[in-house]
Amino acid sequence: MKTSWRSASLAATAVSVMALTAACGSENVTTPSSAAQNVGATAAAGGYGSVGATASASTGAGNGYGADGQQAAAAEPAGQLNVANNPDLGKVLSDGAGLTLYRFDADTANPPKSNCDGDCATAWPPVPANDATAGAGIDKSLLGEVTRTDGTKQLTIGGWPAYRYAKDVNAGDVNGQGVGGKWYALAPDGKKATLASLPGLSVKKDAKLGDIVVDKNGHTVYRFLKDKAWPKSVSNCVGACAEKWPAVGIVSANDTKGVEKKGLMGFTRSDGAKQMTVDCWPIYTFSGDTAAGQTNGQGVGGTWYAVSPEGKAVGAPAA
Repeated sequence: MKTSWRSASLAATAVSVMALTAACGSENVTTPSSAAQNVGATAAAGGYGSVGATASASTGAGNGYGADGQQAAAAEPAGQLNVANNPDLGKVLSDGAGLTLYRFDADTANPPKSNCDGDCATAWPPVPANDATAGAGIDKSLLGEVTRTDGTKQLTIGGWPAYRYAKDVNAGDVNGQGVGGKWYALAPDGKKATLASLPGLSVKKDAKLGDIVVDKNGHTVYRFLKDKAWPKSVSNCVGACAEKWPAVGIVSANDTKGVEKKGLMGFTRSDGAKQMTVDCWPIYTFSGDTAAGQTNGQGVGGTWYAVSPEGKAVGAPAA
């Protein structure tokens, strides 16, 4: 019974969204894109996580730090730090190679201090501080360093020492999330990465702008005046522009609150990515908004404006 109910629910949702799609042209799409991630890994004894999936005969029962049968690798430079969007965790900090950065609850941020040494540091390699730089969406003033017990300098974010996880081998992996109830992916501000308990799109009352649309992280949603909504949705923000103004991905109409349903749909961009629209207008967030509720993108270049629940560009000059 559970399977048939779910199938019927999905079918009903698809029919309702398809009806909306026709309003903005036949090329618009409604299929949400998703990226599966391993969130909430389990921990070995000691709460540090296991580098190997299981302990082999040669390594015995393991040492409890996740360093079973491993030797510490040379510390890789951090390079330019970036912000990755994870479907389960929201904005996650990554190094120049795209590997997720983590923080440890046993550490302290004020004053900064690392309490992960020895085998722990093999499972969770400390990120060197010497060459780390802040990419888009990261406040460089939050980058710092702490001297470890071995004399090396470790990168800190908002005071928290930063680590990689030995079981993360591909860009975007978050296998260390939640290990031992002590290890968590870093958000760009040094806090634990987590999604706000908000719908995919909802409405927030801003003190200066009034009612504006925000995404699931509480970040302001914007419109670009050079885009088009009719006869079909077209984004004219590509390349470097799209890095500064990330496109909002597809959101189910049922995962919204207070946003006008007419023209609420997705389309395929010229770069092949899927993007959401409000009143058929493509919507974006701004890399300069590093925390929920900020509106640093408002009025930028005279072409970027927050979006009203009806899809209007709030505060834009009259056409």
